[in-house]
Amino acid sequence: ATATASAQDFPSKSIRAIVSFAPGGVVDTSTRIVTSKLQETLNWHFVVDNRPGANGFIGAAAAAKANPDGYTLLSAHTGELAVNPVMFKSMPYDENTFAPVIMLSDAPMLIVVNAGNTSINSIKDLVATAKAKPGAVNFGSPGTGSVNHMASEWFAAAAGAKMTHVPYKGGAPAVVAVATNDATFTVAGLPGVLPHLQGKRVKVLGITTAKRSPMVPDYPTAQEMGVPGVDASIWVGFFVPRGTPAAATSKLFNATAEVLKRADIKERLAVVGGAEATALAGQAFQARIASDLDRYRKVAAQVGIKPE
Repeated sequence: ATATASAQDFPSKSIRAIVSFAPGGVVDTSTRIVTSKLQETLNWHFVVDNRPGANGFIGAAAAAKANPDGYTLLSAHTGELAVNPVMFKSMPYDENTFAPVIMLSDAPMLIVVNAGNTSINSIKDLVATAKAKPGAVNFGSPGTGSVNHMASEWFAAAAGAKMTHVPYKGGAPAVVAVATNDATFTVAGLPGVLPHLQGKRVKVLGITTAKRSPMVPDYPTAQEMGVPGVDASIWVGFFVPRGTPAAATSKLFNATAEVLKRADIKERLAVVGGAEATALAGQAFQARIASDLDRYRKVAAQVGIKPE
């Protein structure tokens, strides 16, 4: 009876949403858009807790240790659940640590070069340049093992071109490296690219998903430009520690799904994050994670990356 009453009262205090990345990125942006609307419409109180570092391990580890009562969410993206298990032997969580609640958004990554690079104006130009001088074309990423890194490796392997990886300390520095000509290109989410795009310091060659995005419809896909099979995106979703009461998880899912139907939220996710609202439910979300995990395992095997 006590448990039932507790579930009916949920939430009776603040809900902490742990974000494993710094403010301003894709994960943080999507999380704040959705939690702000939940707070506005339902009067639920959220605290967004940014815990950046170590490929998402710091934030995920904190969420893994939290009491499974529904009052701690992990807002995670493709990297923590579908890339880290491929890249690292030892992690502070595994496939049984978290239960997916709902996918909030799904966004393509942008393939970006310096705006003043007159010799590379398309994905075909980028591939041709890399093939003409194997290893001379380098790409920046937020760090080894990041989803951006793996998407770039996927792109290079599918193109049949040797390219050199240069890891930076975050997505923002990787885009800055392109804007200052320290890196030839990077693969990044729209939030990190937008200021440099508006400042005409970078230009977008295309996107990494199999189909054109309704959020950025003018950008061609890598597949359209002759690079077969590449289909990498950044999704963001809410997770709870395993053992969280089903009633609390259900309330979180239902409330969030309603918010994601709203036109204003769809527009904000599109404009700010270049993302599409999805509301993919737990079981279907789990299947998507498994599919992505399998694809990144194949990419790692193809390019010779072994877990560290």
